[in-house]
Amino acid sequence: MWDYSEKVKEHFYNPKNAGAVGGANGIGDVGSISCGDALRLTLKVNPETEVIEDAGFQTFGCGSAIASSSALTEIIKGMTLDEALKVSNQDIADYLDGLPPEKMHCSVMGREALQAAVANYRGEEWSDDHEEGALVCKCFAIDEVMIEETIRANDLSSVEEVTNYTKAGGGCAACHEGIENILTKVLAEKGETFNAGAAAPAPAAAAAPKMGTLARIRRIEMVLDSIRPALQADNGDVELVDVDGNAVYVHLTGACTGCQMASMTLGGIQQRLIEELGEFVKVVPAPKEALVSMGV
Repeated sequence: MWDYSEKVKEHFYNPKNAGAVGGANGIGDVGSISCGDALRLTLKVNPETEVIEDAGFQTFGCGSAIASSSALTEIIKGMTLDEALKVSNQDIADYLDGLPPEKMHCSVMGREALQAAVANYRGEEWSDDHEEGALVCKCFAIDEVMIEETIRANDLSSVEEVTNYTKAGGGCAACHEGIENILTKVLAEKGETFNAGAAAPAPAAAAAPKMGTLARIRRIEMVLDSIRPALQADNGDVELVDVDGNAVYVHLTGACTGCQMASMTLGGIQQRLIEELGEFVKVVPAPKEALVSMGV
């Protein structure tokens, strides 16, 4: 299990500014549920001073993603847009007294959401430029441009660091050679040489021996059973609907249905499952047709 600071735990278990801001005039969407993390950042900006009067977030992801989003909103409230744009992903991590190296990509996602929200407020066409580069990591849909920019912004020098900051290379590992080529190119710009002997991360799925299908489903149900009492205390609940590869489909019921904290609940479940199973999984709301077949 990763070593989280007390501040990360605080912002995960008691997140600040969760939910959409009423009267938001700046909205930034980044990430993708299909890739495991997604974030919507909403801002309420004073049109005369461009001061951020309020900020809120809705995050689908792990505990670090939720904590990073919470921290970001606390950092930028009261700043002007130009001041906020100077906030780096490292500033977010530092505010949380550090993030595990494997979770630095969560702070990068927050930084991109802020850029998107500011562009939306100013009526500008924001692009993360990811579609302009060749797709390098198919597992997490990470392209060449994002990897290059992240290497430059954070002074990265190894495949392992690139994976920690972007998730690229953390799945099947087929893209490690492509990441090495990008590192060689970017480091050469600074007159440095890429050390191909630097340790590369092992595939996420290799963190633990593969369990059989039945054992895996039972382990997932055990995790849900351990989470259920907390949800039931708030008149909610969760049901396992299906498991398809690394996708775990669940149905939130009772007070959890339509709750603005639902995405955080799913993120917490996902984090627990990743730690228990020793592999990357994504927790996804079950599609309506699956619920209908269950008689829900």
